[in-house]
Amino acid sequence: MAEMDDQELLDMFRKPESRERAFSILVKKYQERLYWHIRRMIIHHEDTNDILQNMLIKVWRNLENFRQDSGLYTWLYRIATNETLTYMDQQKRRSSYSLSDHESALSNSLKAQSGFDPNKLEWKLQMAIQSLPEKQRVVFNLRYYDEMPYDKMSEVLETSAGSLKATYHHASKKVEEYIKNR
Repeated sequence: MAEMDDQELLDMFRKPESRERAFSILVKKYQERLYWHIRRMIIHHEDTNDILQNMLIKVWRNLENFRQDSGLYTWLYRIATNETLTYMDQQKRRSSYSLSDHESALSNSLKAQSGFDPNKLEWKLQMAIQSLPEKQRVVFNLRYYDEMPYDKMSEVLETSAGSLKATYHHASKKVEEYIKNR
């Protein structure tokens, strides 16, 4: 069976008899991309899975009322991003350490990953990304890894494309400097 487009999925979901099947197809279609979108911000596999599950529960509960002001893909990324940022805020509030300590903890989590080698470029890139402020990290990941156009990113993050271009530019320069100096 050819891959179902988003409109067909939405139509199928809105019919009670095919709702579960439509949702299963939607999950299969988007789960991997959403997982990696979250994982790049969170690092931990287990936490990523928890966030993804919470996000999918929200999608299940709200998909029937999805107004289609944006594309389904964009809407899913917005929910995933918001769930991830909420999780990160909760982690910061639960802990008694500062934002720089939180970012240091993310960096340490990355270093603890199996196969970590600080001399390899891909690990340097990950360390550089983890050193970015939260907003720059989100924008950098969406643009660099997901190759999301600025207009779509602006829908996901609910900010102007111009602001996102500037944020990405600053993030890219910081990543470049980090890699160059290590």
